Amino acid sequence: MFGHKPTGGKVEIFLLQEVSPLLWRCLVRPGRRLPPGSEIIIGENLLAIIKEKREQDCLVEFITDQPLLEVIETLGKMPLPPYIRRDAIAEDKTNYQTVYAETPGSVAAPTAGLHFTKSMLKLLKTRGVLTCDVLLQVGLGTFRPVKTNDIRDHIMHSEFCAVSPETAEMVNLAKREKRRVIAVGTTSTRTLESFAVEGKLTSGEKWTDLFLYPGKQLQMIDGLLTNFHMPGSTLLMLVSAFAGYKYTIAAYREAVEQQYRFFSYGDAMLIL
Repeated sequence: MFGHKPTGGKVEIFLLQEVSPLLWRCLVRPGRRLPPGSEIIIGENLLAIIKEKREQDCLVEFITDQPLLEVIETLGKMPLPPYIRRDAIAEDKTNYQTVYAETPGSVAAPTAGLHFTKSMLKLLKTRGVLTCDVLLQVGLGTFRPVKTNDIRDHIMHSEFCAVSPETAEMVNLAKREKRRVIAVGTTSTRTLESFAVEGKLTSGEKWTDLFLYPGKQLQMIDGLLTNFHMPGSTLLMLVSAFAGYKYTIAAYREAVEQQYRFFSYGDAMLIL
Protein backbone atom coordinates (compact mmCIF):
# COMPACT_ATOMS: atom_id res chain seq x y z
CA MET A 1 0.00 0.00 0.00
CA PHE A 2 1.13 3.56 -0.70
CA GLY A 3 0.61 6.51 1.59
CA HIS A 4 2.29 9.65 2.80
CA LYS A 5 3.53 11.27 5.98
CA PRO A 6 1.61 14.28 7.33
CA THR A 7 4.47 16.36 5.94
CA GLY A 8 3.87 14.91 2.48
CA GLY A 9 6.72 12.39 2.04
CA LYS A 10 5.70 9.23 0.18
CA VAL A 11 5.73 5.90 2.01
CA GLU A 12 5.37 2.30 0.81
CA ILE A 13 4.06 -0.37 3.21
CA PHE A 14 4.51 -4.03 2.26
CA LEU A 15 2.30 -6.22 4.45
CA LEU A 16 3.98 -9.44 5.57
CA GLN A 17 1.93 -11.05 8.31
CA GLU A 18 -1.11 -10.33 10.44
CA VAL A 19 -0.22 -10.33 14.15
CA SER A 20 -3.68 -9.30 15.35
CA PRO A 21 -6.72 -7.81 13.55
CA LEU A 22 -5.17 -4.31 13.37
CA LEU A 23 -1.46 -5.07 13.89
CA TRP A 24 0.80 -6.32 11.06
CA ARG A 25 4.43 -7.10 10.42
CA CYS A 26 5.45 -4.94 7.45
CA LEU A 27 8.36 -3.73 5.39
CA VAL A 28 8.28 0.07 5.24
CA ARG A 29 10.14 2.37 2.86
CA PRO A 30 11.87 4.70 3.53
CA GLY A 31 12.22 2.96 6.89
CA ARG A 32 15.14 5.02 8.18
CA ARG A 33 13.02 8.17 8.09
CA LEU A 34 10.14 6.65 10.03
CA PRO A 35 10.87 6.20 13.76
CA PRO A 36 8.35 4.54 16.09
CA GLY A 37 5.30 6.73 16.46
CA SER A 38 5.38 7.90 12.86
CA GLU A 39 1.99 8.22 11.18
CA ILE A 40 1.26 7.32 7.56
CA ILE A 41 -1.94 8.42 5.84
CA ILE A 42 -3.31 5.93 3.31
CA GLY A 43 -6.31 6.96 1.26
CA GLU A 44 -9.16 8.72 3.01
CA ASN A 45 -9.96 6.32 5.83
CA LEU A 46 -6.81 4.46 6.84
CA LEU A 47 -4.05 5.56 9.21
CA ALA A 48 -0.91 3.51 9.87
CA ILE A 49 1.30 4.03 12.93
CA ILE A 50 4.81 2.59 13.28
CA LYS A 51 4.71 0.84 16.66
CA GLU A 52 8.09 -0.90 16.67
CA LYS A 53 11.10 -1.18 14.37
CA ARG A 54 12.78 -4.58 14.32
CA GLU A 55 15.84 -6.01 12.60
CA GLN A 56 13.99 -7.23 9.50
CA ASP A 57 10.60 -5.50 9.64
CA CYS A 58 8.30 -3.15 11.52
CA LEU A 59 5.18 -3.59 13.59
CA VAL A 60 2.49 -1.35 12.14
CA GLU A 61 -0.88 -0.59 13.72
CA PHE A 62 -3.75 0.35 11.41
CA ILE A 63 -6.64 2.58 12.42
CA THR A 64 -9.86 2.50 10.38
CA ASP A 65 -13.59 2.48 10.99
CA GLN A 66 -14.09 -0.22 8.34
CA PRO A 67 -13.03 -3.90 8.21
CA LEU A 68 -9.27 -3.72 7.64
CA LEU A 69 -8.99 -6.58 5.15
CA GLU A 70 -11.64 -4.95 2.97
CA VAL A 71 -9.77 -1.65 3.10
CA ILE A 72 -6.50 -3.39 2.19
CA GLU A 73 -8.18 -5.10 -0.75
CA THR A 74 -9.48 -1.74 -1.98
CA LEU A 75 -6.39 0.42 -1.42
CA GLY A 76 -3.63 -2.15 -1.87
CA LYS A 77 -1.83 -3.26 -4.99
CA MET A 78 -0.40 -6.65 -5.89
CA PRO A 79 3.28 -6.63 -4.78
CA LEU A 80 5.07 -7.63 -7.97
CA PRO A 81 8.74 -8.71 -7.86
CA PRO A 82 11.25 -5.94 -8.66
CA TYR A 83 12.28 -7.58 -11.93
CA ILE A 84 8.76 -6.99 -13.31
CA ARG A 85 9.41 -3.38 -14.27
CA ARG A 86 5.91 -1.95 -14.37
CA ASP A 87 3.21 -0.90 -11.96
CA ALA A 88 0.69 -3.46 -10.82
CA ILE A 89 -2.58 -3.62 -12.74
CA ALA A 90 -5.97 -5.07 -11.81
CA GLU A 91 -5.37 -8.26 -13.82
CA ASP A 92 -2.34 -9.11 -11.65
CA LYS A 93 -4.66 -10.16 -8.84
CA THR A 94 -5.68 -13.15 -10.96
CA ASN A 95 -2.71 -13.58 -13.32
CA TYR A 96 -0.09 -13.53 -10.56
CA GLN A 97 -1.94 -16.22 -8.63
CA THR A 98 -2.33 -19.98 -8.86
CA VAL A 99 -5.73 -21.35 -9.87
CA TYR A 100 -5.89 -23.46 -6.71
CA ALA A 101 -4.91 -20.91 -4.04
CA GLU A 102 -7.44 -20.62 -1.21
CA THR A 103 -5.92 -19.28 2.01
CA PRO A 104 -4.69 -15.65 2.19
CA GLY A 105 -1.30 -15.06 3.78
CA SER A 106 1.52 -15.34 1.23
CA VAL A 107 3.47 -12.23 0.28
CA ALA A 108 4.41 -13.69 -3.13
CA ALA A 109 3.03 -16.26 -5.51
CA PRO A 110 4.45 -19.82 -5.49
CA THR A 111 5.39 -19.39 -9.12
CA ALA A 112 5.77 -23.02 -10.21
CA GLY A 113 2.02 -23.28 -9.75
CA LEU A 114 1.42 -20.51 -12.29
CA HIS A 115 2.03 -23.08 -15.04
CA PHE A 116 -1.17 -24.95 -14.17
CA THR A 117 -4.64 -24.12 -15.47
CA LYS A 118 -7.88 -25.69 -14.31
CA SER A 119 -8.19 -27.57 -17.62
CA MET A 120 -4.65 -28.93 -17.25
CA LEU A 121 -5.41 -30.19 -13.75
CA LYS A 122 -8.51 -31.95 -15.09
CA LEU A 123 -6.44 -33.55 -17.85
CA LEU A 124 -3.88 -34.79 -15.34
CA LYS A 125 -6.68 -36.33 -13.27
CA THR A 126 -8.02 -38.24 -16.31
CA ARG A 127 -4.52 -39.65 -16.79
CA GLY A 128 -4.37 -40.99 -13.26
CA VAL A 129 -2.34 -38.23 -11.63
CA LEU A 130 -3.57 -37.59 -8.11
CA THR A 131 -3.14 -34.15 -6.57
CA CYS A 132 -3.23 -32.96 -2.99
CA ASP A 133 -2.67 -29.62 -1.30
CA VAL A 134 -0.28 -28.23 1.26
CA LEU A 135 -0.06 -24.72 2.70
CA LEU A 136 2.98 -22.50 3.01
CA GLN A 137 2.54 -18.80 3.50
CA VAL A 138 5.44 -17.37 1.55
CA GLY A 139 7.30 -14.74 3.55
CA LEU A 140 10.76 -13.25 3.99
CA GLY A 141 12.32 -16.68 4.33
CA THR A 142 11.67 -17.56 0.72
CA PHE A 143 12.90 -14.49 -1.10
CA ARG A 144 15.66 -13.11 1.14
CA PRO A 145 18.98 -13.74 -0.67
CA VAL A 146 21.86 -15.54 1.02
CA LYS A 147 24.59 -12.99 1.82
CA THR A 148 26.84 -15.00 4.14
CA ASN A 149 30.10 -16.41 2.78
CA ASP A 150 29.18 -19.81 4.25
CA ILE A 151 25.60 -20.74 3.36
CA ARG A 152 25.34 -22.69 6.63
CA ASP A 153 25.49 -19.36 8.46
CA HIS A 154 22.41 -18.03 6.67
CA ILE A 155 19.44 -17.51 9.01
CA MET A 156 16.21 -18.68 7.42
CA HIS A 157 13.18 -16.71 8.52
CA SER A 158 10.22 -18.79 9.61
CA GLU A 159 7.14 -19.27 7.45
CA PHE A 160 3.81 -20.79 8.44
CA CYS A 161 2.98 -24.11 6.79
CA ALA A 162 0.43 -26.89 7.19
CA VAL A 163 -0.27 -30.42 5.97
CA SER A 164 -3.73 -31.95 6.34
CA PRO A 165 -4.25 -35.55 7.51
CA GLU A 166 -5.72 -36.33 4.06
CA THR A 167 -2.60 -35.08 2.27
CA ALA A 168 -0.31 -36.96 4.65
CA GLU A 169 -2.28 -40.17 4.11
CA MET A 170 -2.23 -39.78 0.31
CA VAL A 171 1.52 -39.09 0.16
CA ASN A 172 2.40 -41.93 2.52
CA LEU A 173 0.24 -44.33 0.48
CA ALA A 174 2.04 -43.26 -2.69
CA LYS A 175 5.41 -43.88 -1.02
CA ARG A 176 4.32 -47.36 0.14
CA GLU A 177 3.12 -48.21 -3.36
CA LYS A 178 6.40 -46.97 -4.90
CA ARG A 179 4.63 -44.20 -6.84
CA ARG A 180 6.39 -40.92 -7.44
CA VAL A 181 5.66 -37.87 -5.31
CA ILE A 182 6.28 -34.78 -7.42
CA ALA A 183 6.28 -31.40 -5.70
CA VAL A 184 5.02 -28.37 -7.59
CA GLY A 185 7.52 -25.74 -6.53
CA THR A 186 10.12 -25.20 -3.86
CA THR A 187 7.50 -23.98 -1.37
CA SER A 188 5.61 -27.27 -1.60
CA THR A 189 8.91 -29.12 -1.23
CA ARG A 190 9.85 -27.13 1.85
CA THR A 191 6.47 -27.84 3.41
CA LEU A 192 6.68 -31.59 2.76
CA GLU A 193 10.22 -31.80 4.10
CA SER A 194 9.27 -29.78 7.17
CA PHE A 195 6.75 -32.48 8.11
CA ALA A 196 8.91 -35.48 7.14
CA VAL A 197 9.77 -37.87 9.97
CA GLU A 198 11.86 -40.94 9.11
CA GLY A 199 10.57 -41.06 5.55
CA LYS A 200 6.91 -40.55 6.45
CA LEU A 201 4.80 -37.42 6.13
CA THR A 202 3.09 -36.20 9.29
CA SER A 203 0.19 -33.76 9.43
CA GLY A 204 -0.23 -30.56 11.40
CA GLU A 205 0.75 -26.92 11.23
CA LYS A 206 3.92 -25.15 12.29
CA TRP A 207 6.36 -22.33 11.63
CA THR A 208 9.28 -23.70 9.67
CA ASP A 209 12.78 -22.31 9.29
CA LEU A 210 14.01 -25.35 7.35
CA PHE A 211 16.86 -24.43 4.99
CA LEU A 212 17.62 -27.04 2.33
CA TYR A 213 20.97 -26.81 0.54
CA PRO A 214 23.47 -29.26 -1.02
CA GLY A 215 24.35 -31.94 1.50
CA LYS A 216 20.88 -31.98 3.05
CA GLN A 217 18.92 -35.13 2.31
CA LEU A 218 15.32 -34.77 1.11
CA GLN A 219 12.94 -37.47 2.31
CA MET A 220 9.59 -36.98 0.63
CA ILE A 221 9.85 -36.02 -3.03
CA ASP A 222 10.79 -38.04 -6.11
CA GLY A 223 10.39 -35.18 -8.57
CA LEU A 224 10.22 -31.40 -8.62
CA LEU A 225 8.60 -28.96 -11.03
CA THR A 226 10.20 -25.56 -10.55
CA ASN A 227 11.04 -22.32 -12.30
CA PHE A 228 14.56 -21.03 -12.86
CA HIS A 229 15.47 -19.02 -9.76
CA MET A 230 17.59 -16.01 -8.93
CA PRO A 231 21.31 -16.46 -8.18
CA GLY A 232 22.14 -16.48 -4.49
CA SER A 233 18.60 -17.51 -3.51
CA THR A 234 17.62 -20.20 -1.03
CA LEU A 235 15.32 -21.56 -3.76
CA LEU A 236 18.26 -22.30 -6.07
CA MET A 237 20.03 -23.99 -3.17
CA LEU A 238 16.98 -26.15 -2.47
CA VAL A 239 16.94 -27.26 -6.11
CA SER A 240 20.65 -28.09 -5.84
CA ALA A 241 19.98 -30.13 -2.71
CA PHE A 242 17.52 -32.28 -4.65
CA ALA A 243 19.11 -32.48 -8.10
CA GLY A 244 22.74 -32.12 -7.06
CA TYR A 245 24.90 -29.04 -7.54
CA LYS A 246 26.63 -30.36 -10.69
CA TYR A 247 23.40 -31.11 -12.57
CA THR A 248 21.67 -27.94 -11.39
CA ILE A 249 24.46 -25.66 -12.60
CA ALA A 250 24.60 -27.55 -15.92
CA ALA A 251 20.86 -26.97 -16.40
CA TYR A 252 21.24 -23.28 -15.60
CA ARG A 253 24.11 -22.89 -18.07
CA GLU A 254 21.93 -24.46 -20.74
CA ALA A 255 19.05 -22.15 -19.82
CA VAL A 256 21.26 -19.07 -20.12
CA GLU A 257 22.72 -20.19 -23.44
CA GLN A 258 19.27 -20.94 -24.88
CA GLN A 259 17.86 -17.69 -23.47
CA TYR A 260 15.19 -19.29 -21.32
CA ARG A 261 13.01 -16.97 -19.28
CA PHE A 262 13.82 -16.89 -15.58
CA PHE A 263 11.82 -16.03 -12.44
CA SER A 264 8.06 -15.60 -11.93
CA TYR A 265 6.70 -15.80 -15.48
CA GLY A 266 9.63 -17.84 -16.73
CA ASP A 267 10.21 -21.33 -18.03
CA ALA A 268 10.01 -24.37 -15.80
CA MET A 269 12.02 -27.55 -15.46
CA LEU A 270 10.89 -30.96 -14.31
CA ILE A 271 13.51 -32.81 -12.28
CA LEU A 272 13.02 -36.57 -11.97
